Amino acid sequence: MRSFLYLLTALAVIGTGFWAYRENYTTKEALDRVDALNRDIREARERLAILNAEWAYLNRPDRLRDLAELNFDRLGLLPLRSDQFGIAEQVIFPTPEPVDFDGAIDVTSLGAAQGRAEP
Repeated sequence: MRSFLYLLTALAVIGTGFWAYRENYTTKEALDRVDALNRDIREARERLAILNAEWAYLNRPDRLRDLAELNFDRLGLLPLRSDQFGIAEQVIFPTPEPVDFDGAIDVTSLGAAQGRAEP
């Protein structure tokens, strides 16, 4: 009986050691993936900062004004004036189509059909 307990204890120690070894490498692999994702996020943020700086540089008002003047013949762009804006009430919206009702709609059984208790 004692040899069986020794064998069982030895197998438990070997199994626990194998489990710890596997968990160690699984954890290292997960940490490597986290480091790679953090590196990708950092690079994406750097690219975004560069793109935002380029966007701000390209959208300078003086640059856009010069481009509009250079391409006036082709585009016909003019500066905005205050009299070019309108009022929201001046916008004509389409009228909705009328809905025909043939009678009353019974909704009393609607709650029971959807699994709700009726009041």
